[in-house]
Amino acid sequence: MSDLESRLAAIVRADPGLMHVLTTVRGLGLNDWRVFSGAVYQSVWNAVTGRPAGYGIRDYDLGYFDPDTSWDAEDAVIKRVAAAFQPPFRDMVEVRNQARVHLWFEGKFGEPYEALAGTDEALARFVAPAFAVGVRLEDDDAISVAAPFGLEDVFSLTLRPNPNRPLAKGWTRAVGNATARWPELSIMQPETA
Repeated sequence: MSDLESRLAAIVRADPGLMHVLTTVRGLGLNDWRVFSGAVYQSVWNAVTGRPAGYGIRDYDLGYFDPDTSWDAEDAVIKRVAAAFQPPFRDMVEVRNQARVHLWFEGKFGEPYEALAGTDEALARFVAPAFAVGVRLEDDDAISVAAPFGLEDVFSLTLRPNPNRPLAKGWTRAVGNATARWPELSIMQPETA
C-alpha cells in the first residue's frame, strides 16, 4: 500500500458515516462492490482542508457488478441495500449495477458509454482523476483502494479533466459544485483546440 493509500485508508476510518456505509454494505455480500465518487474524494478534501468529517457529502455512491442487467435484478438490490440502513443513510446510499450503466448513460448524460467488465473499470471514465477513487472494506477489515489515475490529484486538491475521454458535458457544473464547497481547489481547465 502506498503512502497516499495509507493516508486515504486512515481518512476513511476516521469518517463515521463512510465507515458505517462500508461496514453495512460489506455484510450484504454484493459482487465486486465499491463505494466511490463524492463520499470518498470529499472525505479527503475535508481532511486536507480541516473541515469536519461528512462536510459537503450529499450521498454515498455504491457500485456493484451483476451480469444480470435486468432492471428487476438491480431494483431488488437497491431495495435490499435500502432495507439495511436506517434514515438518513437509507436515502443517501445510491446503488447502481455497473453492468447496466451502458444501457442508460447516453440517454441521461448525452454521451456514449461502452459496457464495463467490472466495477473498478468505471472509475477510469469519471469526469476527473480526483473523482476516480473507490474504496471497499474487505473481510479482513483492510480498506482496499481503486484509483486508476492515482491519488495525487485528490490529495493536492486538483481538478483536471479526465485525459482518457472527451471533456464531460457536466464538467462546468461539477467544477462549480465542488468549488462552492471547497474553494481551495485548483482547477486545471481543459485545453481548447
